[in-house]
Amino acid sequence: MSVDPGFWKGRRVLVSGHTGFKGSWLTLWLGAMGAEVVGLSDAVPTSPSLFEAGGVADGIADLRVDVRDADAVDRAVAEHEPEVVIHMAAQSLVRRSYREPRTTYATNVMGTVNVLEAARSTPSVIAIVNVTSDKSYENDPTRPGRAFVETDPMGGHDPYSSSKGAAEIVAAAYLRSYDLPLASARAGNVIGGGDFSEDRLLADIARHAMGGAPAPIRSPQAVRPWQHVLNPLSGYLELAQRLANGEDVRGAWNFGPDPGDVQTVGWLVERLTDLWPRELRWEIDPGPHPHEAGHLALDSTKARTELGWRPGWDLSQALEAIVEWYAVFLDDREVRTVTLDQIERFSTLSAR
Repeated sequence: MSVDPGFWKGRRVLVSGHTGFKGSWLTLWLGAMGAEVVGLSDAVPTSPSLFEAGGVADGIADLRVDVRDADAVDRAVAEHEPEVVIHMAAQSLVRRSYREPRTTYATNVMGTVNVLEAARSTPSVIAIVNVTSDKSYENDPTRPGRAFVETDPMGGHDPYSSSKGAAEIVAAAYLRSYDLPLASARAGNVIGGGDFSEDRLLADIARHAMGGAPAPIRSPQAVRPWQHVLNPLSGYLELAQRLANGEDVRGAWNFGPDPGDVQTVGWLVERLTDLWPRELRWEIDPGPHPHEAGHLALDSTKARTELGWRPGWDLSQALEAIVEWYAVFLDDREVRTVTLDQIERFSTLSAR
């Protein structure tokens, strides 16, 4: 099974966090398939942003709702009566979570509670996908290099990671307590055109390249499961399809790259340097830096065997698409067009 455009045509879908990087890609993909999208977000998180540059608000219900506001979330879900809820709204930055732990926990934990409460109170909802992170796992330093599986314990060293682990515990409790059509999706180190978030590798490189300055790179030896944003999004959409069709795919799912695409930060930067259309320079950022895990990897065997899911693009294809996207952006050309074109190419390849 793969993403079925026919399933999504005319389908009412609520996406929380639709103004963010991943949310913008997902909203454009859903719109391209004919879905009726309701977006829930308190603000556009960056400037520039894919949301604004790509005209993501066009043709959707673009609502300014903070997921920390339970009453506002309840009203929005009840009014629009979605059939599918994809919860992506989050404070998603590790370093920011050290500065703003209260906001991080309120958004990532209670925001999840608020969305799940609203969804379970709305009879139209037939599928809920809760999006968290590979960082929700307890990273055991005595087992370096081991890829996480869905049954590993939740945890997290920093406020962000622990908040996502807590959000997973919340989702598991709601599933057991209320028998919801609910699945959790875990993916990490998602890359793609249009990411302008602070302290993200691709965003930092793009910003400094635009300004002609060397990009500061921290932890070049850190290992991450890099993948293009469309890979995990295809998994989220497939989970929602199966839940809506009555299949029991509830619970937790990893969506990660093939093992060969688990690479160091330094490896990725060198490949981007070779591909970038203009001069791209980088240098080591001496810090100091807060704690971040040295090695993260996901075991996606469950999704591959039980869903038939596979990454549509490998890391080489992902990097080519990313460089293509930023070249369009830097030349002040049509961002929406290149984004939709990449979605179409990805969808066509994945459907084979």
